[in-house]
Amino acid sequence: MLPLAQMADEVLRCADGRDKTALSRRHAAAWQAARAAGDTPEVGRAAPPDRPARPSSPELLDPRDVPRRKPGTPEGRIALLHAVAHIELNAVDLHWDIIARFSDVPMPMGFFDDWVKAADEESKHFNLMADCLEELGSHYGALPAHAGMWRAAEDTADDLMGRLAVVPMVLEARGLDVTPGMIEIFRRARADSAVAALEVIYSEEVAHVAYGSKWFHFLCGRHDLDPKVVFHDLVRRYFHGPLKPPFNEEKRAEAGIPPDFYWPLTERD
Repeated sequence: MLPLAQMADEVLRCADGRDKTALSRRHAAAWQAARAAGDTPEVGRAAPPDRPARPSSPELLDPRDVPRRKPGTPEGRIALLHAVAHIELNAVDLHWDIIARFSDVPMPMGFFDDWVKAADEESKHFNLMADCLEELGSHYGALPAHAGMWRAAEDTADDLMGRLAVVPMVLEARGLDVTPGMIEIFRRARADSAVAALEVIYSEEVAHVAYGSKWFHFLCGRHDLDPKVVFHDLVRRYFHGPLKPPFNEEKRAEAGIPPDFYWPLTERD
C-alpha cells in the first residue's frame, strides 16, 4: 500500500470528478482496511500541488459573476445541486490536501483516520449530487461555478491551525446552517432523490466540522493556547468578511463549536 500522503497527492492530481472520487474512495478503503486490521500504515511525506487538478468544465467565475437563479424553478434547483456538487468536489480535495500538505506535522494517527473518513464521505456526497443532476438531465460541469473555493486552502497553506479554523469550523459549519433550507426547497418540489441525498450530506457534515474542532482544540492544548482567542484571531486573519447569521446553533454545538466562538465574528473591528 502506498504511504497515505502519496495517496492524497494522487487524488489531488486527478482532474475528472468521477475519477477523482473513485480514486479517493479506493485509497480511503485501503487505509481503513489496514487500520481495521490493527496496522499502523505509513503516513509518509508529499509535496502536493498548489491547486488540485480540475476538469475542463465547469467554467470557474468570480463569485460576483456566477448567475443567480431562483430555487423555485427547475433551472434554479439544478443550479443549486450543481453548486453543492462543486462544493463537495472541493471538499474532497481540501480533506486530502490537509493530509498531504501537513504530513510533516507530528499528529496522532486518529488525525489521519478522521480526514480519510471525511474525504471518503465527501467523495460519496459529490457522486450523490452528480447522480441527482443526471437524473434531471444535467451534469456536473454544465453550469459555471465559484472560482474562489480554493482560496481558503491557499491562504492557510502554511498554517495547520488556520486551515482547521477556516475550512471545517467556518466554511463547513456554514453548510450546517444552510442545508436544512435546501432540503425544504427540494421537499416542496417533491424531488425525493435530492432530498435523500441532501439528508445524507447534512447528517455526515456534522462529523467533519467536529473533526476540525477536535484537532483545533488538540493543537491549542499542545501549545497552551486559549482556543477561543486563537480561533477569533485566525478567522479574522484568513476569512474574508464577517460570519453571517442565522446559525444552526444546535448542530454547531453538536460539532463542538459554542456560540461565543462565532457570534463575535459577525462584526468586523
